[in-house]
Amino acid sequence: MAPTLSDYAAEQRRHQRVRATLLGRYMLADRREYPCQTVDMSPGGVRLTCAVIGALNERVVLYLEQIGRLEGVIVRHPPRGFAMRINATPRKRDKIASQLMWLANRESLGLPEGRTNERLVPNQPGVTLRLESGRFIAARIIDISMSGVALATASSPPIGAHILVGSTPGRVVRYFEGGIGAQFMLPISPDRFHEGITL
Repeated sequence: MAPTLSDYAAEQRRHQRVRATLLGRYMLADRREYPCQTVDMSPGGVRLTCAVIGALNERVVLYLEQIGRLEGVIVRHPPRGFAMRINATPRKRDKIASQLMWLANRESLGLPEGRTNERLVPNQPGVTLRLESGRFIAARIIDISMSGVALATASSPPIGAHILVGSTPGRVVRYFEGGIGAQFMLPISPDRFHEGITL
């Protein structure tokens, strides 16, 4: 049976909603992707501002920076977007609640940004980096999330430098012993994010 507005209201009461402004991308049933931004969120649901609004009960695959991949269905159409109910296991909901608590407290407490996205190691970790100078260097992917990648490489481009990781644009955001961390300019599509990914 399809969820009703009273079901959604019950979900809102069950989970405390946090005002959060996170950038992301979502895929509707036609498998086309669109950019979005969150308005508020709980472990059970999220309200988005976006240009393309799906139908009620339409399945959505959503990627949010600092949260990761979520699935759910559209339950209502507030102004300039839609709200979706998140379909997740109790364990996943607990993880979302922890991430939301971290995000809510991070700014007020001046905490550093954490690595909250799901990460994986691709089957083919070798990759070529292209620097702003046009020079190519070899690197190995240590791990990757939908928003960034840790790379083992002998080169250390400046923090903030734009690079191509394979064919994926990004910028250098940190150094660590033996490598660099890069943030992608746009998140990787949820349906591409698996061990067989090539950049």
